Order: sequence, then C-alpha cells, then structure tokens
Amino acid sequence: MSTTQSERLRGLLEPLVSARDLDLEEVEVTPAGRRRVLRVVVDSDDGVQLDTCAELSRDISKTLDDTEAMGQTAYVLEVTSPGAERPLTEPRHYRRATGRLMRARLAGGDELVARIVSVDDEGLDLEVPGVKGRKPTARRLAFEEISKARVEIEFNRKPADKAAGEDDESKEEA
Repeated sequence: MSTTQSERLRGLLEPLVSARDLDLEEVEVTPAGRRRVLRVVVDSDDGVQLDTCAELSRDISKTLDDTEAMGQTAYVLEVTSPGAERPLTEPRHYRRATGRLMRARLAGGDELVARIVSVDDEGLDLEVPGVKGRKPTARRLAFEEISKARVEIEFNRKPADKAAGEDDESKEEA
C-alpha cells in the first residue's frame, strides 16, 4: 500500500503541531508555477495566534529541510488557521462554532440554517430562526444527518442574550 505525499507529510508534521496543543486540520500540496505550495492548516479550541503560526512555521521549515520530505523542487510553506467559512467536518469543528450560525445540507437533501447551541458526542442542539416574526425553535440533529456544513458569516449580528441578562441585573441593583 503506497502513501501519498500529503499522508507522509501529515505523519511528519503531526507531532510538531500536537506539541503546541494544536490540531492538524489539513496538509495540502498544490502546484504553483515552477514551485509548489505546502499549506498546513492548524486550529485549537482557543483559536490560533499569528505568533504561534510563525513559530510553528519555523519548526516545520527546519524539519522539512532536515528530512528533505519536500524533495528538491522549490516550495512555499504556508502555516495558517482555517478560514471564517471553514467546512464543519469533525465534532470539534462544531464545538468550536458553538454560538455561531451554520448552513447545513442534510442527508435527505434539505438545507438548514440554524445557530449551534451545544454539541455532544452524538450531535448538535440547534436554534432554528423563526420565519416572519415567529419565535426560534429548538432542534436536535445527529452528525449522521449532516452531509455538508459550514459556518455562516454574520455581519449584523444582534447582541447575545448575555447582554440582555446584564441589563436585567443592573435594573435589579437600581
């Protein structure tokens, strides 16, 4: 059984990424003219800081140079965190998106837009927005029911319920 270059690189880079308490989300090698681009995507529950990406990039670069895992062809190394509209493919992705709006294609073909309220090992608890002034409804969705999902970008998100709760507390003190 042969392994692809991405799989070999994943095996080489995983310990470096794990040592920084990060998850290795993706390793991708793509041609770019006479060079190749090695894109390493990392994430964590707390997000990834720019300095962490820079330090990890130095570690990866040294390891790649020492092992010649990329061969003799020139390449560009990119170490990054997932984008804002990243696909949600693992339970940890949904957990990290708790409180955010997601768009999901369900196994039956329907599409659902809902806010992730909580996540456990079996699935998600969602809040489905109400239509035409109706109140939102709760819905439970198992991971197996989702064929494809991603976070939706919200530019004009209304303040969370937490802010409303803070107002109630300040009224009680008055």
